Formats: sequence, structure tokens, C-alpha cells
Amino acid sequence: MITADQFNQRSPGHLPGLLGIRITAVEQGSLRAELPVRAELMAPNGFLHAGSVVTLADTACGYGCVAHLPEGASSFTTVELKSNHLGTTRDGTVDCVATAVHLGRTTQVWDAVVTHRESGRTLALFRCTQMVLYPKAA
Repeated sequence: MITADQFNQRSPGHLPGLLGIRITAVEQGSLRAELPVRAELMAPNGFLHAGSVVTLADTACGYGCVAHLPEGASSFTTVELKSNHLGTTRDGTVDCVATAVHLGRTTQVWDAVVTHRESGRTLALFRCTQMVLYPKAA
């Protein structure tokens, strides 16, 4: 299984790296990530931008999918995602726990819960469906 450090080494130069997302744990059926809140991630209203939260959750689910690809699969692509935003923050660190709901041969479904570390409040619930990709036959 791919480690948290290996995922973190992939991120620089890509959106997760630009946002500052850090993978903290990869386990069977789950992945954990964090995002320190900073000014560049805020919406003009002064609160954490919903897109920052979605990117954190989508990254956690996507990296979780990569860590759990079936034998012979080469990659994945997201085919559906949904988020429910329950709150926001202006500071601190945002944590995400992504959990596998379905690990099939052709699709995976992942749920993620995004929380504010300092207060423990749930900020968002997220569901992501990925299509598993295989190399094309020659």
C-alpha cells in the first residue's frame, strides 16, 4: 500500500500541494488528510472557501482510491461527487477522514467527513464515486 509520505511527495506542483494538503495516514479502507487554514484559501467574505473544503475531501478520497486500486488497474477518474457544507471556519486546521464504502473492480465509492480540529465541529460531509481505469489492450 502507498504510504502517506509517498502521497505527500506527489503533491508539489499539483493542486493538493498548492493548497497545502498533507496526507497524515493511509490504512486499509481509509485515508486521513489535513489542511492548515490560511488567507489564500478564504472566500472574499473572510470564511474558508467551499472549494478549499471540496478539494481537501476530493484529494483524500482520490488518494484513498489510488491506495486501494484492484490488481491490474492503472488509475481512476472521479465520475461523481457531492458535498454538504454544515459550517465553516476562519482559522486553525481542517481535518478529513475518507472511508471506503465500496471497493469494486470497476468503481469505488468513498465518504469523507471534514472537521475543524480545534473545535471538533463537522464542516462538511462528502461522497465521491470513482471509475477504476485499466490499461488499454494493445
